[in-house]
Amino acid sequence: MPDVPHFPPMPGSTGFIHRNDARPAYWMQDILWIMLADANDTGGRWSMMEQLMPMGAGPPPHKHLWSDETFYILDGQITYLIEGEIKTAATGAFVSIARGTGHAFRVDSDTARILNGYTPASMEAMIAELGTKATELTLPPPRPPARGGPDERRMPEELLTRYGLVWLDEPDPLEPRRHPKDKAHG
Repeated sequence: MPDVPHFPPMPGSTGFIHRNDARPAYWMQDILWIMLADANDTGGRWSMMEQLMPMGAGPPPHKHLWSDETFYILDGQITYLIEGEIKTAATGAFVSIARGTGHAFRVDSDTARILNGYTPASMEAMIAELGTKATELTLPPPRPPARGGPDERRMPEELLTRYGLVWLDEPDPLEPRRHPKDKAHG
């Protein structure tokens, strides 16, 4: 039998168990993002975040240049725009969006809790860089009417390029996005 070379383990090639209440968590875009597995855990091969989102949350049309994106809906209902087609998914649904595919989504239930993955890892680093460290695992406190913080549509080109994110210049059929405070206004 020929000699088999021994290579050191690849980064992220060992198993792990993480609890969501012991992982870094951030508030950004009115969403709670919990980093269940990041590039450091997986050698950059994939990442997984748990997200808690309010009604109306979700990005406008965009695409990821090098990451496939997945969603598993733990609770709630979300409408997706995928390559011009509108589809609704609810608790128990799994959604897969290939890299380079134009997409958007909007939370239609009061809240939605999802697992959001990227292969390879990418977007969790953007959230960690731009988000505010969460002090509790809840939706972020309401922001004042004049919204502060980074506006993801106005990110410098260098930042968009770093994370492989492209905003698409096209109509957003998921607008208007209703938020809980808008419920009383129909």
